[in-house]
Amino acid sequence: MLKKNEEYIVDIIDNGFQGEGIAKIDGITVFIDQAIKGEKIKIKILKVQTNFAYGKIIEILEKSNNRIDAECSTYKRCGGCNLRHIKYQETLNIKKTVVENCMYKALKKEVKVNDVIGMENPLYYRNKLQYPVGVNKEQKQIMGVYSSRTHNIIPTEECFIQNKECQIIANDIFKFVQENNISAYNEETLKGTLRHIIIRIGVKTNEVLVTLVLNDNNLKNEKELIKYLTEKHKNIKSIVKNFNTKNTNVILGDKTEVIYGDGYIYDILGDYKFKISPLSFYQVNPIQTEILYNTAINNVGVDAHIDPDDIALDLYCGIGTIGIFASKYFKKVYGIEIVKQAIEDAKYNAKINNINNIEFFAGDVEKILPEIIKRDNLKPNVVFVDPPRKGLDKKTIELLKELQPSKIIYISCNPATLARDVALLEEKYELKNVQPVDMFPFTRTH
Repeated sequence: MLKKNEEYIVDIIDNGFQGEGIAKIDGITVFIDQAIKGEKIKIKILKVQTNFAYGKIIEILEKSNNRIDAECSTYKRCGGCNLRHIKYQETLNIKKTVVENCMYKALKKEVKVNDVIGMENPLYYRNKLQYPVGVNKEQKQIMGVYSSRTHNIIPTEECFIQNKECQIIANDIFKFVQENNISAYNEETLKGTLRHIIIRIGVKTNEVLVTLVLNDNNLKNEKELIKYLTEKHKNIKSIVKNFNTKNTNVILGDKTEVIYGDGYIYDILGDYKFKISPLSFYQVNPIQTEILYNTAINNVGVDAHIDPDDIALDLYCGIGTIGIFASKYFKKVYGIEIVKQAIEDAKYNAKINNINNIEFFAGDVEKILPEIIKRDNLKPNVVFVDPPRKGLDKKTIELLKELQPSKIIYISCNPATLARDVALLEEKYELKNVQPVDMFPFTRTH
């Protein structure tokens, strides 16, 4: 019987859904962070459940050829790049296996999964930086990233997945905060002004949007901060204050005040321009996003199989990116998204790209879609779905079965719910192609 704090020598037989190593002791599965398949490791048991346990590495006795020395000094604590210790190509193999296992579990059969499309340069790819600001034990201001599974802030000198310029700007803001004694938010007392620094950059346009998340409206030397930042960083197009006074894990509040510029920036994906506001959803890896969208559209068969009179649906459309990408191949595209601000952005994005054959609707897909189908007597030929991590709801799946479009292109950030939904759709559809794209290199996120 396994006991907490006992030590064992184990062989790592596989890597799991989160990239963790897997070992077996007396038939019990043990999950070990930062262990790699093929290694022999001395571990200490941290926690024992009925059918599984968690352990941590004490010593690596036989090292995998896929293990590398991580250049980042904080990755073991921050929990962001939890695959940083593994060669990049092997991280792609691990992610492919995760998709294969999810498909096998849901469909009860082997499914061919293509190799994961990785990045040529999987570093500094995030176009959105979010650093919490707080106080340490000495009550001094601190900025960085949260330690894994906690709200303890780790000071971050350099993050190897964040855009370099965003990091420089964040460090300059924090320097100003320290020099001007601007109070940082204290999670214990719920007092202090600055909670988060968020920097977004249009990678193609080089435009920067700064969002300061505040607990109150006592931002000292606000005008001086604006002058300091905009003179030092000419590509800062807008600075906004966002107010969040709730004791919650949600970073952004509902109220935003523009203090410099127009309150938004632009970026370019493919042939199209997109507006990015503080509350907009926009993929954080634009290089891979372009590949993802082009892959999705190529899977429709744009060269040979689309009739100019075909209709497409873009469900869970966000700010309209996929629908806008697809618009030139269809007679008309209908986009649906529950977030009203995203739909306003989507309409604006269609307008600035001179796209007249796309119509956007705000609301729940399962409620709005039947209304649109009835109103326009719709018979869509292709449906793009890009749902949240929980996947499609059962009403939408049943509606897709009734509509019977010739193709459904399912974009997913969660292979488990994707596989579940594919199994439900298999009653009417045949799975033709599974193509993973690595959107978050070196992280457990798929």
